[in-house]
Amino acid sequence: MSRKLIIQLVLALVLTAGVFLSLYFTDAERELYLTAGLITITLALVWLCNWLLTRKLDKKLPWLKYGNKRFYWQLGLGILLSLLIINISYLGLKLGLTVDPPNQQQLITMNVLGTLILLPTISINFGIQFLSNWKNAQLASEQFQKETIRAELTTLKNHLDPHFLFNNLNILSSLISKDKNLSQSYLEKFADVYRNILQSSKEELVTLNDELKFIASYLYLLEIRFEDTIQTFIDVRKEDHLKLIPPLTLQMLIENAIKHNAISELRPLKIYVSSQNGFISVKNNYQPKKTEIKNSNNSGLDNIRRRYSYFTDKKVQIFENTDSFIVKIPLIELED
Repeated sequence: MSRKLIIQLVLALVLTAGVFLSLYFTDAERELYLTAGLITITLALVWLCNWLLTRKLDKKLPWLKYGNKRFYWQLGLGILLSLLIINISYLGLKLGLTVDPPNQQQLITMNVLGTLILLPTISINFGIQFLSNWKNAQLASEQFQKETIRAELTTLKNHLDPHFLFNNLNILSSLISKDKNLSQSYLEKFADVYRNILQSSKEELVTLNDELKFIASYLYLLEIRFEDTIQTFIDVRKEDHLKLIPPLTLQMLIENAIKHNAISELRPLKIYVSSQNGFISVKNNYQPKKTEIKNSNNSGLDNIRRRYSYFTDKKVQIFENTDSFIVKIPLIELED
């Protein structure tokens, strides 16, 4: 039921009760009831007019955009409308109960007292309205921010080097003509990798155990592609397997190491994956390509940092020296 309908029902009940009860009351009692009824109707009309004024100004002068202007407009119009209703009611009461209209002194006194009462009342109402609008705006802003973060996170999760697909299809094509059994095995692992990528787009976090299973298929493809020029060593504690990380994180770190280091039979790339003290680290021997631009690998690492910032305050740690490059990423637990 709307507020407007409630007010109309209250007014109708007051008027009906006034007519009915006036038949059974004395003149003095009728005057008292008429006064009380008129005061009730006046207050209801004042409230209704200010409510309608608020709705109108919400469209024309919203609080969050026109704060000061809205305050003065609603304060001035609210007091004027309220005093107008009070004056009309007082005039009706005065003429209904006496033969004399209100004099100037009575009107001044009534308007001064009315203003003194209305000013703090309307100001309190302003405070309630502003806080309500501010709270709604905050909730809307937080919801928008969450949706923005979720959309950005989905984009980050779906990151995969486009060359990866091209290179693996080329390798698969060459294997088909050389070794059908190996090509079949390669195709199965290739399918596992992309199946995992598609599934991870629906997940924000995965267990380290699931990520390691995915990495096993991914490393199989790398071993076929690079043969003995890439060597991987994995040593992860069993108690860390059920902890969580953003999907594809290890894959991105391994991909990053391959992308930015020179790889040859004489200087194979060695990648070590291990866990300790709530972190999992990916370490590789540091042998940057001659054409490598300094800090050119920041985009991939920034991607990982941003993904982690959505889930934990723990920082991604990066260590670099002349011999090795190490990235340590925190393992996330549910209580984090």
